[in-house]
Amino acid sequence: MLHIQEEASRCLLCAEAPCSKACKNGDPARAIRAIRFGNERLAGRWVAQCTHEELEAAERACIHYDRPIRIKELVAPFAAAPTAAEEGLPSLAIDFCGIHCENPFFLASSAVCTNYDMVARAFDMGWGGVFYKTICMQEIKEVSPRFDALQEGGRSDFSGFRNMEQLSENPHEVDFAILRHLKENYPTKVVVASIMGQFEEDWIELAQLAEKAGCDAVELNFSCPQMRLAGMGSDVGQDAELVLCYTAYVKRSVSIPVIPKMTPNITQMVRPALACFFADADAISAINTIKSVTMGSRAEVSGRRTISGLSGRAVKPIALRFILEMAQNAVLMGSHGKKVELSGIGGIETWRDALEFIQLGCRNVQVCTAVMQYGYRIIDDLVLGLQHYMAERGCGSLADLVGEELPSFVTPTDLDRDTIVYPKIDRERCIGCGRCYTSCMDGGHQAISFEAATRQPRILGKKCVGCHLCRLVCPTGAIDVTRRIAKRI
Repeated sequence: MLHIQEEASRCLLCAEAPCSKACKNGDPARAIRAIRFGNERLAGRWVAQCTHEELEAAERACIHYDRPIRIKELVAPFAAAPTAAEEGLPSLAIDFCGIHCENPFFLASSAVCTNYDMVARAFDMGWGGVFYKTICMQEIKEVSPRFDALQEGGRSDFSGFRNMEQLSENPHEVDFAILRHLKENYPTKVVVASIMGQFEEDWIELAQLAEKAGCDAVELNFSCPQMRLAGMGSDVGQDAELVLCYTAYVKRSVSIPVIPKMTPNITQMVRPALACFFADADAISAINTIKSVTMGSRAEVSGRRTISGLSGRAVKPIALRFILEMAQNAVLMGSHGKKVELSGIGGIETWRDALEFIQLGCRNVQVCTAVMQYGYRIIDDLVLGLQHYMAERGCGSLADLVGEELPSFVTPTDLDRDTIVYPKIDRERCIGCGRCYTSCMDGGHQAISFEAATRQPRILGKKCVGCHLCRLVCPTGAIDVTRRIAKRI
């Protein structure tokens, strides 16, 4: 049986996809994209009318560099499935800092939003708002090349993305004119100016210019990890006193919401977050990129390398950790009558990724690396996926999901250590590869035996400690769980 996600991940997600051009009654490329971005249940709508001959023609038209995507097998289970209804889907509208947002999906301050045309195209495609690329007073000179990526063998996409890019290269007058024009032409979209100063006067002037340009809010970039000048970017975010001072300066100077952006290049984000709280910030954005090093030649600039920021799927668990800690702290602070909202950033590609940030307390999410790989078009699957999830749960308001998973997080001391869940093997799905055996023998508790003649693994209950390493390495999902029981004494 074809492994659906594995095959979908091979798709190059072509622009003007040849496979769809070869199919008169459907759009197989769109169906594959739905599968790739977590909307398998919706994929059928784009291939339901396709004939077998059309799908064969689509497969022949595939231009994959290795071998064609097995389109017929990939979409067949979904072409025959009932098409999910579009009517009556819940709205994704939510308020953030008192600002009405048509959906929670924003472009993060980065290379994906550096001019008017880019942001306008994103708005036209359905993005709810933008945190525009950071504006400063200094002259910005970028290096070339400035990107590198962590890629798995045989895949064109990447799990980690490293960049040495700094702030907007435009004069600040040009950027504020762009923001004014965007807000005039897209009054229902949320336009946030991201700014960075070097001195108190810079922060105040830039924030006031953002307000004058009609921006809905201002984000304070305390987090860029590769600034050329000392005392800027993450140098500020690592110093709670500077965070407090600069946030307070800006907050006293403008009436629009003020949103400091935190750096993950710090042991405890709670300290600068508390500084934001005491400076009366309206929200906090987190995280920016994580300082990192890659060693390939793509990271070289004239034969030299430097430390710079890592983003992409690899950083999502770290971003969620920081969001969780700040959200837990915000709950405590909220008991004192002050509420600071959260905007989540870090490794968001699918609607499920976004949902995780929302369930930990974020009222919107910002996306960068996924857009750089796949384009603004991913907004379709972000919106559809989250809408259908809400509809299935009978959830009428996105705000109802904000922070709902916070009560399930406890300290290690409070975890249940008196019960165990044993794994079990589904013999019909097991292909006898022995991965579970190898991993358990060399990295677990030697609790799986393997009969070479029959290629059958067997769990040894007396040795198994319920760590579930075997489940994680199984390539076919053939290892499931039993019910939780009390540990043997």
